[in-house]
Amino acid sequence: MAFFTLIPKKDHILLLDQRLLPGTTRYIRIRTYRDAFDGIRQMAVRGAPAIGVTAAFGVWLGARSIRTNDPRRYLAELEKMCRHLISARPTAYNLSWAVNRMLGVARSGRQTPSTTAAALYKEAVRMYHEDIDANRKMGAFGARLIKNNSTVLTHCNAGALATAGYGTALGVLRSAQEAGKHIRIFADETRPFLQGARLTAWELQQDGFDVTLITDNMAGWMMKQGLINACVVGADRIAANGDVANKVGTYSVAVLARVHGIPFYVAAPSSTFDPAIATGSGIVIEERPVHEVITIAGKQIAPNGIKVRNPAFDVTPAKYITALITEKGVIFPPYKKGIRALLG
Repeated sequence: MAFFTLIPKKDHILLLDQRLLPGTTRYIRIRTYRDAFDGIRQMAVRGAPAIGVTAAFGVWLGARSIRTNDPRRYLAELEKMCRHLISARPTAYNLSWAVNRMLGVARSGRQTPSTTAAALYKEAVRMYHEDIDANRKMGAFGARLIKNNSTVLTHCNAGALATAGYGTALGVLRSAQEAGKHIRIFADETRPFLQGARLTAWELQQDGFDVTLITDNMAGWMMKQGLINACVVGADRIAANGDVANKVGTYSVAVLARVHGIPFYVAAPSSTFDPAIATGSGIVIEERPVHEVITIAGKQIAPNGIKVRNPAFDVTPAKYITALITEKGVIFPPYKKGIRALLG
């Protein structure tokens, strides 16, 4: 890969600004926890694993800025920053998971205000490398499910851009290709933010894949013609029963795949599984700003005053999912038992 989503530095991190792709490749400096919040909220960085890692570094940057030697006041200020970070994107579970893991380090009895920031930096770097390692492992497991000479549909972007590196759904496809399998990929555009058109198509093209871009409403017809052999997507939160929240439009693809007898796979690390939510009905769905729907590249495409809905995610019931691909192995239905074993 010729790019990095996130680059840790000694006193800041660099984020590839995904809002500017594919036309411009530019990194922005994240120097404070508020910078991290804005980068996540405004979608300079997106994808659940990448959001989690960015938030982890955001906690570290917040800890560096606190000016007190009182441990209780220090922790109270850090917890306030963490609550703010978690509020940036409510659906992606990796965000709260990563922030709470960082808080666990800060709350350790071994830490003092003078040593906490250093410990948090080490933990954030550890999470960064863990994510890349997890992606490669799930890629290897998932590649076994992808047949040679097949065409795979993916929705939204679940590649290196959505993670610390390598990717979840696209990691599966990378691993399949590295194993010598010849695969073709259909990337749908993923309205309204166009992550498929702007990011997935760009990322796969950069890495030399045979990729074809289609509009979202072409998927069913492509399946009907026998042009798609499998679907692989990522996830932003997975409930205890296997229901999956992912970019809006995923549910439609899953239903179409079921009708046409096409396997539908979800690739996600264990940090995306939320055991506290029994079913997908308990997942909070983020509503994004109106302008994302009524404009494209800054140009308005809808009439003034039109009513708009913009849910960023939808929930795909477990019954439509062929398998869940994780860094610890592949989980097949029924999912409850497998998810419990995954999370220990």
